Amino acid sequence: MTKHIRLLAVLALGLLAWFGWSALHPQKAAASDDPSGTFLTTIIVANTGAFSSRSVITLHADHSMAVIDSGQGGPGVQFSSQQGTWEHNPGGGLGARTLDFSFPSAGIARVDYTFNAGVPANQIAGTITLTVFGLTDNPLDGGGTVVGTFTFTGTRVTVP
Repeated sequence: MTKHIRLLAVLALGLLAWFGWSALHPQKAAASDDPSGTFLTTIIVANTGAFSSRSVITLHADHSMAVIDSGQGGPGVQFSSQQGTWEHNPGGGLGARTLDFSFPSAGIARVDYTFNAGVPANQIAGTITLTVFGLTDNPLDGGGTVVGTFTFTGTRVTVP
């Protein structure tokens, strides 16, 4: 009988310790909220406030990212769709980096994003920095020429 009481006491203490630890160390809300989804955005030139383009940003659950943009077919500059990756930033929000190729010069553009996705619910907002590189340059190790800074806002694409 005392063996069963001891076993129950150990189990009860273990449960109390686990619940106490959970209460004292909750996960950050940003880390538990899955921002995956597709967002229709409006992109604005940061220093002038002028309309730049519309885009569709898709954040995949595996932390990959795809972007299509209304300006990618020209007429001023032709470039490909963007492919890249996103992650949670330590201070909250998200950071992302995509790459695309420009035509006919065949350069590389690195597009760096800082934003909050889904906060408030189904909304997205942030900044974009566009940096260009020559085709033989490495766009992942710094350098390049910053050619634009933009802001963007958008709404999650949902099915009615």
